Amino acid sequence: MARSRAMTVDVDFGEDGLVPAVAQDADSGAVLMLAYVSPEALERTIETGRAHYYSRSRDELWEKGASSGHTQDIREIRVDCDADTLLYLVEQNVGACHTGHRSCFYRTVEGENVGERVFDPADVYDD
Repeated sequence: MARSRAMTVDVDFGEDGLVPAVAQDADSGAVLMLAYVSPEALERTIETGRAHYYSRSRDELWEKGASSGHTQDIREIRVDCDADTLLYLVEQNVGACHTGHRSCFYRTVEGENVGERVFDPADVYDD
């Protein structure tokens, strides 16, 4: 999805310089995760065609899958009506969640596991 065209929508990054971005599987429509995006992360996403986010806890830019290999290839980026939220339509390589699930939304508020575990985090991360 790497683009040479400039963005024509002014994204409202707000006071903290971040907007939420929902990553959605472009084929199935499943919601995979929510993360935050800085202007630099959005620029890198557009330039590379791979999802980049901003980690509030680590205070740094990161590319999804840089350490795990579980990348998100961007098919399309959409912006909501207020221009303060993004939707990344992605091709997810393996799982989106660090817990090993395909989606970060793998359980109900009652604690029922309704998601698919697609990898063992112990095999992927050095935590």
